[in-house]
Amino acid sequence: MSLPTQYKTPGQYIHDLIEKREWTQRILATVIGLDESTMNKIIAGKRPVDAEMALTLSEVFDVPAEDFMDLQKTYELAQARIVARPDPGRTNRAHLFGALPISDMIKRGWLDASDARNVPEVEKALMIFFGAATTEEIEILPHAAKKTNVASESTPVQLAWLYRAKQIAGELLVSKYSPKAVEEAVSKLSALRGSPEDIKKVPRILQDCGIRFVLIEALPGSKIDGVCFWINDKSPVIAMSIRYDRIDNFWFVLRHEIEHVLRLDGRTAMMLDADLEGERAGTGSNIPEEERAANSAAAEFCVSQASMKQFVDRKAPFFAERDIIGFARTLKIHPGLVAGQLQHRINRYDRFRQHLVKVRSFITPYACKDGWGDVYPLGI
Repeated sequence: MSLPTQYKTPGQYIHDLIEKREWTQRILATVIGLDESTMNKIIAGKRPVDAEMALTLSEVFDVPAEDFMDLQKTYELAQARIVARPDPGRTNRAHLFGALPISDMIKRGWLDASDARNVPEVEKALMIFFGAATTEEIEILPHAAKKTNVASESTPVQLAWLYRAKQIAGELLVSKYSPKAVEEAVSKLSALRGSPEDIKKVPRILQDCGIRFVLIEALPGSKIDGVCFWINDKSPVIAMSIRYDRIDNFWFVLRHEIEHVLRLDGRTAMMLDADLEGERAGTGSNIPEEERAANSAAAEFCVSQASMKQFVDRKAPFFAERDIIGFARTLKIHPGLVAGQLQHRINRYDRFRQHLVKVRSFITPYACKDGWGDVYPLGI
């Protein structure tokens, strides 16, 4: 049998049970072994019913102990609501501190705060970082106006990374942007594919054609590989994370973002590229048209796809290392590019890994970078 809803406190329920038995509070106190004043306080709601008392009352009245405990909890919650002061900012803080890697952002020098536990200091730093007048306007909050228009759904962590990219890119000085110069830059970049060391020339080539190029270490869980956006109609930006430090991934992501620039993608909405591996690096019907075009251009840049198909048709299912090296030498590219495309074609990412050399150390000394132990000096 369910407990009648007219009871607001355990004391009211106990009082009703006493009357039904035609007892007095003194009798109940005697049965239980309490002094009468204590029992009066329980019935008056001035003393709570704890678990032990609920079990005792359950034995005396032959009703569930849970009834007394439920009434006590409901009563205490109602009392708390009367005196509680609502804090509208608490929900915002829960979202900000729960969704953003605050400690990492402080460690990276993105937030001018000494400790993630110093809430007022962190909130002030977040407002500065996101360019918001109040914490309620910070973009990652569900109700906040969206300032960073991203073509795809983005997480709060990804938005934080994008804001850092915008901050740094806005301070860079580059040559006048020219679509023709970008096309010429692609040819210059193509000549660098044979040597990992030559990747150090990439920042200057992009700078000379008017592209603002930034390297930003990924935040934990962001999964961002690169992004293309425009500060204005004459100022394209490419930011990369080099999340996977491999020669094949570097060239694929870079050429992917350059294709966005050539197609003028990102002028109205940032082209955020995350997890550019496997199926997402392909040209299937489930991939958006802009991404299919960028993936196709990136794959063709890494290795001529017609030549790649002929190589696979000739050598499959066995790909000897000497064949990979010989094929790469014929195309005047690094074997790692062939290895990366082979992995993608046969869906075996555990193979040919010895050719996937690291390249980050070659480019970071020559690029505008943030992370890997360094903080980009904004405003200097």
